[in-house]
Amino acid sequence: MTTTLLRSLLSPLTSLRAWRLARTSPHSFDTAWRYLRVRAHPDETPHRLHGHRPDLP
Repeated sequence: MTTTLLRSLLSPLTSLRAWRLARTSPHSFDTAWRYLRVRAHPDETPHRLHGHRPDLP
């Protein structure tokens, strides 16, 4: 199952908004989805960068 499909199933409203934002801006769907999710749910801010940081030694 792809990330896009999983996100669409688990959070359809955020996914719809992200799709709209991605269509009208140079951002990808993934970037738009993370931006909107953190904006709507600030308590999820620590998870925003998960998987997008270099590994620490």
